[in-house]
Amino acid sequence: QVQLVESGGGLVQAGGSLRLSCAVSGRIFSIRAMTWYRQAPGKQRELVANITSGGSTNYADSVKGRFTISRDNAKNTNNLQMNSLKPEDTGVYYCSAEGRDSDYVLYESWGQGTQVTVSS
Repeated sequence: QVQLVESGGGLVQAGGSLRLSCAVSGRIFSIRAMTWYRQAPGKQRELVANITSGGSTNYADSVKGRFTISRDNAKNTNNLQMNSLKPEDTGVYYCSAEGRDSDYVLYESWGQGTQVTVSS
């Protein structure tokens, strides 16, 4: 089994910053990609940022220039630095990871989510 634990959410004023972290543990052989999604009340879950094992990144247009995703392959962790936060960034942020476990079976695992609230 592969487990993910997110941390770092909270309440911040518009224009402020937060740093989310995601730690992956368990029977891991590899982590191909790590992705942050978010879900606002009444809306569908959307991709926020993604990073591959090689360091390639992808961002939603709405967060480009404000959010930065990074990862530490040795520690199986990633961080999402969120700057210049806006009220529309409010939502539950979920970390996901995909790769192969120690039996070389493909997996896609999710964390339980962390709440980010940006007040105006």
